[in-house]
Amino acid sequence: MLKKNITELSEDQTNKIFNGDSIEIMREMPDNSVDLIFADPPYNLQLNDTIYRPDYSDVDSVREDWDKFENYKSYDTFTSNWLKECKRLLKPSGTIWVIGSYHNIFRVGYIMQNMEFWTLNDIIWTKTNPMPHFRGRRFTNAHETIIWAAKDKKSRYKFNYDAMKSLNDDVQMRSDWYIPICNGKERLRNNDGAKLHPTQKPEALIYRVIVSSSDPNAIVLDPFSGSGTTAAVCKKLGRRWIGIERNKDYVQIAEQRLEEIDNPCSLSINIKSTKRDQVRIPFGTLIERGLIEIGQKLYCSKKKNVAIVQADGTLQADKVNGSIHKIGAHYQGTESCNGWIYWHFLKNNSLYPIDKIRDQIKSGINE
Repeated sequence: MLKKNITELSEDQTNKIFNGDSIEIMREMPDNSVDLIFADPPYNLQLNDTIYRPDYSDVDSVREDWDKFENYKSYDTFTSNWLKECKRLLKPSGTIWVIGSYHNIFRVGYIMQNMEFWTLNDIIWTKTNPMPHFRGRRFTNAHETIIWAAKDKKSRYKFNYDAMKSLNDDVQMRSDWYIPICNGKERLRNNDGAKLHPTQKPEALIYRVIVSSSDPNAIVLDPFSGSGTTAAVCKKLGRRWIGIERNKDYVQIAEQRLEEIDNPCSLSINIKSTKRDQVRIPFGTLIERGLIEIGQKLYCSKKKNVAIVQADGTLQADKVNGSIHKIGAHYQGTESCNGWIYWHFLKNNSLYPIDKIRDQIKSGINE
């Protein structure tokens, strides 16, 4: 169990799956100690009758006790209690992802907004291979909804925009995710071929969640750990995890699953940084440090256009004075310009973009 009265989570308190009630165990954890939460709570499906296929065979649906609640009020109370602990545990920069279906996600979202979580996106997980609707009385339920939210409206949350774009062939990642349900070799089964967990999520889904909103070594909490998918993906991506699961059998399944995963190479888990996360270096900093001199000439790549560096960090050219971006745009006849790339300095008869000097400063800051 976690130690009482701890002020932060240590190395020996992470990378574990705790067996017990999620709310009680979360209460033992310190405030502002978790970077990311992925919650796959009971959906309250209210499946009381056995579902049959057209050939009268039994559909392997969710009928476990952990998904049963007396009424909506009891489900709402349960939801409020675990979300309250999640909000307390999230760092100011942390975010929470909660997945659900039409049975529960609207109630969850309502409670989250009342708690002043700040909704960032609702992700639609479209299942490319959904289970058919065997009774033929409704549309096939082919998607689930994931609410992504920050701790509050003022949160400076983590979002690895460029990493998501890279995963998507350099196209912005959209909020509709087409991912198949867990099947094939990934689906955990016993010797008789029966599912070991009825709602096992695909690793591809959790992979996208974790890469998008955390960095290596971040602490990820899954308060309803189940078969350990979140922990498994965390181990592959070099994140620290805390899983909580009340069913001892599921804990054993998850622990065995984790033992079979090798730790990743530390260099391979790096995330492509987003520009807004980088330290901002004004052009004036280069002048203050003497890396660019007052009165020095800067050139465009073809040496056709020239500007003179001023003491206040502006450039003078063609009787026009302004920032490196404004003067670059002036010469190109455009509304905007990236002056860091447009302007070059001369060294040993060769031209180099001034961005090269900025990178040197950034490297010194990060060392």
